[in-house]
Amino acid sequence: MNEQDIMIEVNHMSHIYTDENGNDVRALDDVNLSIKRGEFVCIIGTNGSGKSTLAKHFNVLLQPSEGHINVCGFDTRDEAHIWNIRQHVGMVFQNPDNQIVAAVVEEDVAFGPENLGIPSAEIRQRVDAALAAVNMTEYREHGPHLLSGGQKQRIAIAGVLAMKPDCIVLDEPTAMLDPKGRREVLETVHKLNKEEGITIVYITHFMEEA
Repeated sequence: MNEQDIMIEVNHMSHIYTDENGNDVRALDDVNLSIKRGEFVCIIGTNGSGKSTLAKHFNVLLQPSEGHINVCGFDTRDEAHIWNIRQHVGMVFQNPDNQIVAAVVEEDVAFGPENLGIPSAEIRQRVDAALAAVNMTEYREHGPHLLSGGQKQRIAIAGVLAMKPDCIVLDEPTAMLDPKGRREVLETVHKLNKEEGITIVYITHFMEEA
């Protein structure tokens, strides 16, 4: 396999944290994983199995205690690469309310590109494309607080999409949603993978979502 085909490569990675009693806890132990560009990969496990801990390494929210991870060829241990990695890999978390920062949907989706210093005309194009990709164009002028849980999560996905990542890591994005909301989010991420070619890493404890 060509190195350029690899989006994320995990080599003998372990993550150790200290609990409230001062004991070392090995949350992840000697993990090896390779994710190709354009793949849709599900990581399934029970609560407390280390799924979210693993996901946070892909966006350099956490660092390995042992071993190493390469994202788009960048070693996550090198702080000089953090900005580059986060431009390639976007994160969507369990609670969409924690990712929504604006009072109007289209302003929320524009927030990321604005922080990147993208020109206004391009921001408009990115917002339009991102909202269309998640089927939320008609809600662009709505307040996020008026939306359902599934709609909020799709707006959170649109906000990541507007940053133009190559890969989106979704950390249990349907855990707080009803069945309709779960279905909306699943359909959205499968569409992004198939039609846009975006690499998807989908963390879940629902076997039926795999």
